[in-house]
Amino acid sequence: MTDTDRLLSVGRLARRAGLTPKALRHYDRIGLLRPTVVDSDTGYRWYHPDQVALARLIWLLRSVELPLDQVRAAVAAWLCGDADTVDLILRRQRQLLDARTTRLRGALHTIDHLISEGIDMSDKEPTTMSAPGTGTITDERMLAAQLFNQTWRLMEQEQRSQADDDRMIHTAHASRYHWGQVPTATPAHMARGEWQISRVYCVLGRAEPAMHHAQRVLDICLENGIGDWDLAFAYEALARASAVGGDLEAARGFTDKALAAAEEIVEDGERDVVLADLETIPGQPRYW
Repeated sequence: MTDTDRLLSVGRLARRAGLTPKALRHYDRIGLLRPTVVDSDTGYRWYHPDQVALARLIWLLRSVELPLDQVRAAVAAWLCGDADTVDLILRRQRQLLDARTTRLRGALHTIDHLISEGIDMSDKEPTTMSAPGTGTITDERMLAAQLFNQTWRLMEQEQRSQADDDRMIHTAHASRYHWGQVPTATPAHMARGEWQISRVYCVLGRAEPAMHHAQRVLDICLENGIGDWDLAFAYEALARASAVGGDLEAARGFTDKALAAAEEIVEDGERDVVLADLETIPGQPRYW
């Protein structure tokens, strides 16, 4: 059998690599994956079997939503044996995906507030003029919610400065403080405030404070008989903080507890949110 006889058609390569023929033709046009031979009479594209691995790499990179320009850079680095550049590209993409996940988590939190507290479209001033600690109950509640949402917006930013990171820490702590000044606030509000602080520190790669506040989430849940969504996210926070600290064994153990707690969540949609969040824990592939 000659080398020509071993060549793969677009369809065969597509099936072996998990791509579509349309995608392969596009990658040829943009110079990402050129065929070995193009029949001058028919225009058919033919690929060498050795190109299957490259095609599968492109599929894998695209499966994590890596833009084509970054796929091109990662492929070039991979072909040159430059593992550091590939690692850098993947880490940057992970940060972007984590920001998107955080944005969705924030939207879900807002929806929860709207469902539990209703939509108030009255003509109110969006900020309070009262000094911290001296305002009314309404002021404190409004400020706590505003600071909570501001923290989410900062976490959602795909590019943050050092000043943004500092502000994110301060707004998370301030939100939790002001919830503590609202007499009608529930333990669940406190747990969610601690959870957000833990997530902020995880985003910043600071395992020790992340673990401290994650443990506070769990303590509040257990002390007040809180289950369902909040308990599952307490274990998720502990798993994430453990992973950030490099303790993957502990992360796995807390993930198992989060999965068990998720089974008790009444709403299927909320359970799915917990499971999706667990998939974003660093260094831990999905195993359930």
